[in-house]
Amino acid sequence: MASHILAIDQGTTSSRAIVFRSDISIAAQAQQEFQQHFPASGWVEHEPEDIWTSTLATCREAMSRANVTASAIAAIGITNQRETTVVWDRATGHAVHRAIVWQDRRTAEICARLKADGHEPLISARTGLIVDPYFSGTKVAWILDHVPGARERAERGELMFGTVDSYLLWRLTGGKVHATDATNASRTLLFNIHTGEWDDDLLKLLRVPRSMLPDVRDSSASFGTTVPELLGGSIAIRGIAGDQQAATIGQACFTPGMMKSTYGTGCFALLNTGTTAVASKNKLLTTIAYQLNGQRTYALEGSIFVAGSAVQWLRDGLGLIKNASETGPLADENDTMQSVYLVPAFVGLGAPYWNPRVRGALFGLTRNTGPAELAHAVLESVCYQTYDLWAAMRADWPEAKETNTVLRVDGGMTASDWTMQRLADLLNAPVDRPMIQETTALGAAYLAGLGAGVYPEPARFADSWRLERRFKPNMSDATRTRKLKGWSQAVKGVLASDSEAD
Repeated sequence: MASHILAIDQGTTSSRAIVFRSDISIAAQAQQEFQQHFPASGWVEHEPEDIWTSTLATCREAMSRANVTASAIAAIGITNQRETTVVWDRATGHAVHRAIVWQDRRTAEICARLKADGHEPLISARTGLIVDPYFSGTKVAWILDHVPGARERAERGELMFGTVDSYLLWRLTGGKVHATDATNASRTLLFNIHTGEWDDDLLKLLRVPRSMLPDVRDSSASFGTTVPELLGGSIAIRGIAGDQQAATIGQACFTPGMMKSTYGTGCFALLNTGTTAVASKNKLLTTIAYQLNGQRTYALEGSIFVAGSAVQWLRDGLGLIKNASETGPLADENDTMQSVYLVPAFVGLGAPYWNPRVRGALFGLTRNTGPAELAHAVLESVCYQTYDLWAAMRADWPEAKETNTVLRVDGGMTASDWTMQRLADLLNAPVDRPMIQETTALGAAYLAGLGAGVYPEPARFADSWRLERRFKPNMSDATRTRKLKGWSQAVKGVLASDSEAD
């Protein structure tokens, strides 16, 4: 009986494939970076063919390293960079334009026009999202308006739209299946998260023909089978989820009140709110965490633009460290008589502020401020920003205060014990780091394995989650209050600079 699961983790800068065993241990993995394209200021593109070839190559390499053939793979799970938009020809499979990446800001004018015309309340009520170039809907509209003949072809039913999961699924099945899951659909600005269907009013507003859209299925469902010649045999595709939702699943956050935070270049935090789609009053996003057996589970999501990239700034921009691992020990040398704050708004501030215009600033500098104080400020900035998300989520959903939330963390920055301890101190809550750090790929593998009967129901899968270390708060209330007050004043200073510019 086939007992392995192949997880495809298609990210922003690289494609990865991991072969998991039936006990969720990793048999082998492979990774391949691909080219980024920046054709204009604020524009970010990928060549869809690069996404496809790198994905296929890593799948083959991971299977080879694990010494398994297609007959040993029970199912494939796909997780992907969210919001990145591909439009391709239904007959030939050729993309009509490069993929427009989630980071791309070219549709800012479209978004500004939608807001000025008063459409944001309707869009937010239906989708749980804010009107921002981040999401897929305005990207599709841009392609249809800027590629010669694309709109006419789309209206004739000749073009297809998909996020990266849909595009890979279409290629893997030889063009037989055009589908996505509810988590990816919920990031498009076109999907009603309450009815679980594409929304005709939003499609009309953004001028996107319904014929372009993929079928929306559960996160664990039958998504067809691979063309035999791709991987040496037909393999069922049984799971799909956007990367942050997949990490939520990989962290086994199946109970309302559970929260995960992923620390990479930026940071994404999701709080499970169960069957209740909580409308945020604090500029958080309401999104679908996962959909199983037709039942949608919702989450509040907060995005921090700068987390690990602030450490990269210390290394590459200032030359204060050679390796990220040096940051914690350097921060330990901080002069405790100084209170230096970094607001790392290098590309604006994310949730709960959503201000793309402001820029970063350092506060509290003295003549004695040096590398240790800057490292201390950088690591604390990530913790303070997480606190802001934490506080906004608890304000939006009071039940969170009653659940004694534990934060489960993953991503590169969680290797820093110093940062995780300070995070626990400022949240005044436990921070749990898991044994398996590949939580995004594990989430995709779980969804596929659940559908294939290799992995158990969510409650039993949650029992298999293993703690590597729990960080418990040990900061005094007085110190915590003082530090958080200083951070709040620093953020207000940065936000005030924007209003002064206006």
